[in-house]
Amino acid sequence: MFKNILILCTGNICRSPMAEAVLRERLNSPATLVSSAGTGALIGYPADPMAIEVAAQHGFDLSAHRGRQASTPVLTTADLVLVMTRAHADWVHERAPPLRGRVQLLGRWRELEVPDPYQQPRDAFVSVFEQIDDCVADWLPRLA
Repeated sequence: MFKNILILCTGNICRSPMAEAVLRERLNSPATLVSSAGTGALIGYPADPMAIEVAAQHGFDLSAHRGRQASTPVLTTADLVLVMTRAHADWVHERAPPLRGRVQLLGRWRELEVPDPYQQPRDAFVSVFEQIDDCVADWLPRLA
């Protein structure tokens, strides 16, 4: 069982905060820490207003989220790193080669990369949220 799951995107204000909230809620395991970070995080920034809105419409509260950079200590403490794109996986592998076996695409089971909705219309955020929700559902039986 994974005790520390890190979800990684670029700015840590759109995709990974939404995925973090969905996975934490759906996994419903007090023994598992679910967190998020970014490869080029907007450190200290709240989640994007559109991400907050779309997540709230699905029952998730991102209001307390603040962007965090994925540093070596953050990465190496994770048992599993779920990334949005292969470029994110490459970024982790370059900085922490021993983590290669712990890094997986969130959309692995659908062979899907989750696109960045940053500065896109609301529909892009809705689509990304739905993709994230589906991908998290695919992971749940493998994480229990």
